[in-house]
Amino acid sequence: MIRIGTRGSALALTQAGHVRDALISAGLEAELFTVHTPGDASQGAGTPVARIGVGVFTQTLRTALAAGECSLAVHSFKDLPTAPDPRFRLAVPPRVDARDVVFSRDRIPLADLPAGSMIGTGAPRRMGQVRALRPDCTVVPIRGNVDTRIGRLGKDLDAVILARAGVERLGRLGEATETLDVDTVLPAPAQGALAVEVVAEGKENCSEEALYAIRVLDHEMSHRRAIAERAVLASLNAGCTAPVGAYATEDSFRAGVFAVDGSKRVTWSSEGEPTEDIGHQAAEYLRAHGAMDLM
Repeated sequence: MIRIGTRGSALALTQAGHVRDALISAGLEAELFTVHTPGDASQGAGTPVARIGVGVFTQTLRTALAAGECSLAVHSFKDLPTAPDPRFRLAVPPRVDARDVVFSRDRIPLADLPAGSMIGTGAPRRMGQVRALRPDCTVVPIRGNVDTRIGRLGKDLDAVILARAGVERLGRLGEATETLDVDTVLPAPAQGALAVEVVAEGKENCSEEALYAIRVLDHEMSHRRAIAERAVLASLNAGCTAPVGAYATEDSFRAGVFAVDGSKRVTWSSEGEPTEDIGHQAAEYLRAHGAMDLM
């Protein structure tokens, strides 16, 4: 039996459930194993995401995995620290849409919201881009699960911006006002991708069954795209809360760093297949053009 380690939030359980179902479809027995993380507690307390640090959602899961409490762990790839951890190997299942979505009062698009509207979002990356797009609106940081954030519409917020992936996985995409094109708001590196980790070969609690499971789960292009995007973060020594965006397709790549106050941005784009080297090249360009002053 493969035990799938997951956080206990509705979104995390849904994501892990997709992994479980994929493994069962491949003829493996699998079940979920819930691990409570400090990140869940900070989210419940409403602590701004920029203050909680890198790895707050992932470290407890990794500890449980290394200890043999579960066979594999499911993360949102964008939440993992960029530094490689030699204790583990990972797979990336097929990625879902990486873009952001807007929920708004009366389904008014972001560009048409009245001046003075209150817009909530959790990521400094989004805050900087939305402030640049709508300097006449007020953008505020929010925490909480998807339902909690959407529930603030019509109360203290006129619009909420979230990652489309989580909304889609929870079945609430039909309620969204619009999906923002990547030319409008650049997604976070690896947004929409899951990372499924297992204990690496030769390490204590390594499982041949778990190693086989990640071979079943891995989707090559999703994996390559996510790795290329995360190389930007790694080269900039930035974490998942930095105002950095990156988005790769099968034949193009773009990246950017955004001042949180919306005053400035540095962007880079190229054609070609997504590779880790492309991500490093993007980061070098961004650094040379003042990106570090914006973070």
